[in-house]
Amino acid sequence: MKTDTVPAERRWLLLIYQLPSKPAYFRVKVWRRLQRIGAVAVKSTVYALPANVETQEDFEWLLKEIVEGGGEAMVCEARLIDGLSDSQTHALFDAARDEDYEAIAAETRALSARREAADTATDETAEIRSQTNRLRKRLAEIAAIDFFGATGRLSAESLIAELEQALAKDKDMVEEQPKTPSLAPADLKGRIWVTRKGVHVDRIACSWLVRRFIDPDATIRFASGKGYVPNPGEIRFDMFEGEITHEGDRCSLEVLLAMAGIADPALQAIAEIVHDIDLKDAKFGREETPGIASLIAGICAANPQDEQRILHGGPVFDNLYQYFRARRG
Repeated sequence: MKTDTVPAERRWLLLIYQLPSKPAYFRVKVWRRLQRIGAVAVKSTVYALPANVETQEDFEWLLKEIVEGGGEAMVCEARLIDGLSDSQTHALFDAARDEDYEAIAAETRALSARREAADTATDETAEIRSQTNRLRKRLAEIAAIDFFGATGRLSAESLIAELEQALAKDKDMVEEQPKTPSLAPADLKGRIWVTRKGVHVDRIACSWLVRRFIDPDATIRFASGKGYVPNPGEIRFDMFEGEITHEGDRCSLEVLLAMAGIADPALQAIAEIVHDIDLKDAKFGREETPGIASLIAGICAANPQDEQRILHGGPVFDNLYQYFRARRG
């Protein structure tokens, strides 16, 4: 809890360091680490933290990195006597955290404006919800290094809470609308599958699943994202108002697996990776996710045609499927 006075015997930890001139990225790495642990600069190469067991450990780990990178560093515990006062140092920490909180508040205001302009059932709203979750996580990270309770947290917290409440109401309104009737697994065969142009990970994975496990001869067509009226025999997937699309916090691949009645642990693992890439919420946090995300991004960058993206994405998921099958075995 923030107070107007600073204890008379406030103790500080000081990291004093010197870095080699090269490589340049090492300086950036050290600076970013200092930001993450909440340290503030009291001189150009002197950073401070309030003294406690956790902050001492943070500085000791950073000292180790600096020395291993060819630099020099020392950590000392100090009581400020002259020059910079405890109150002034305290104010430096508050100013740094208030700047962080204001950045979060500004992003939240921008997301709120986007939400007000968006259709509650569009992919953009799902993206806004994902970004709001990211900001909530970032707020918690900043609060963990807010050693003296900067006032900016109240505003940022309030703005995020208001946006979360609005998004929850939007979700409730969508869920109250009549849902498209579920399809039985038998209804998925012999159909024409339609999805949005510009396919990415979720639509590539769904296409792979259809042709690999549901209907090897399935035809897949690509249409505009909004306003498409299905013809007889067509199933729309990963599209607004599609028969198979996002439901709640599940991506289209997760929904398709459930609808097809497929309970394969290897496919479930793939669905978790696709979920995290598509929704960007780190819900499952699988270690394979960043690598698969890079592979799919490369395929999409190299292949502007949707059918080519599906063609080249298939082997990625084939190999991933065998990998998870082997691990389970």
